[in-house]
Amino acid sequence: MYRDTIAAISTPTGEGGIGIVRLSGPEAAMILRQVFRRSTKKGTLEPYRLCYGHVVEPASGDVVDEALAVFMPSPHTYTREDVVEINCHGGIVPLRRTLELVLRLGARLANPGEFTLRAFLNGRLSLDQAEAVLDIVQAKTQVGLRLAMEQLGGRLSARVRPIRQEIMGVLAYLTACIDFAEDDIPEQDIETPVKKARAALQQLIANADAGIIYRQGLRWWIPPASSRPTNWWKSSA
Repeated sequence: MYRDTIAAISTPTGEGGIGIVRLSGPEAAMILRQVFRRSTKKGTLEPYRLCYGHVVEPASGDVVDEALAVFMPSPHTYTREDVVEINCHGGIVPLRRTLELVLRLGARLANPGEFTLRAFLNGRLSLDQAEAVLDIVQAKTQVGLRLAMEQLGGRLSARVRPIRQEIMGVLAYLTACIDFAEDDIPEQDIETPVKKARAALQQLIANADAGIIYRQGLRWWIPPASSRPTNWWKSSA
C-alpha cells in the first residue's frame, strides 16, 4: 500500500451531465469528510452507498457544487486502497474546483494511469489484466470489447499459468541436478514438458496477431509513389 493519497478527474474533460473526481489512498475518507456536506446530518456515510449532498469550501462553507459521493474502504476496491468518488456536474469549472479542494487538503495529483498502476502493484490486477483496462477504454468494436473483457477476467493468465508450471517443473529438476550432483536423483523426462510448453506458446503467439487486428483494426500501408512500380497493386503471377 502507498502512504500518500492520489486524486484526479476520472472522466473526459469538457461539458457533460456528470464528472467524477476520484481519490485513492489512506487519507481519502478524511478528505471527503472535509469537502463534502451531506444533505442530512443523520447517521454516517455508509460504505459503497451513494450519498447526496454538496461540495463545499472547508474554510468558508461556501457551496461549490451539488454532488453525489461514495466511500469504498479497502481492500474491496479497484486499487485495494480506500477509494472515494465525488460525482459532480460535468463542467470544467466545478470539476477543477473540486479537484483543487482535495489537493489542497493533502491529496497528490495522480499521474496518468496511476490508479491502474496501484491496482497492479497491490495485487488487484495482473499485468495482462492491467493492459486490458486500456483495451476496454479504446475498444472500437464489439469483438474487441469482448476480447478485452475476457483478458480482464484472467483468460490470458489462465492459459499462461499451466505453461509456466511446466517450465518451472523442468527448471526445478535441472537446478536440483546441478546443486546435488553427488546425490542419486531419479531421471526425469524434460523433453516432453518443454515441447508441450513450446507448442502452447506458439499457439498463443499465433493468436496474438488476430487479437491485435480485433483491437486495433487493419492498417494498410501504401508505398510512396517514388518507390512503387507501375501497377504495383497487381499480382506478379
